[in-house]
Amino acid sequence: MLASIIFAVNFAPAQSLNVEVANMRQELIRLREQVGELQLEVESLRREVSETRASAAAGKQSYATVNQLHDAIAEINRLIKDSGVATKADTLRTVSTQMDKLVKQTNDALNTMAKNINSGRRTGNNAPATVPTFSDNYPKDGISYTVQPGDNLSVIARKTGAKTSDIINANRIADPTKLMPGQKLFIPGAKEPAPASPVAPAVN
Repeated sequence: MLASIIFAVNFAPAQSLNVEVANMRQELIRLREQVGELQLEVESLRREVSETRASAAAGKQSYATVNQLHDAIAEINRLIKDSGVATKADTLRTVSTQMDKLVKQTNDALNTMAKNINSGRRTGNNAPATVPTFSDNYPKDGISYTVQPGDNLSVIARKTGAKTSDIINANRIADPTKLMPGQKLFIPGAKEPAPASPVAPAVN
């Protein structure tokens, strides 16, 4: 009977300790999962910082913030590894403090990058391309012309007696340098170009 009482007295603290250790392990598993998610977010931040390095000073500031995030994660990992020699309350309290710091640094990094991107847009780094405008004020009669090798707008205007501005407006040509041989154009107010003079055969 006495042996049973002694066994029960010794077993109760041991069982309580096992439960405490199991709870602490579950808590550490949850913290590791959160650290993993934060590491993924840090990698995403690193990629975005690389894409916004057009602003050198801002880029350095953002990169430093990412380094701070990595330092915080390293500290959390160290605390988790050392948790075997610390009490559950102390470990969780310290890790919780580091997690709060890491969340704040993550938010600061996101805000910094948002400011960098908006600043780049304001300085014209991502300014939209200018959309050309065309006029309908050109002669509505004219001829069809097939672009020849070596042609450009000036050459075509000279051949047909038309204005380059009329050719641009009539054909909605956004980039005159991209005319292609064989392309059909409407030449407003133009006359048929004179045929090339035949070359006389050489006399021996």
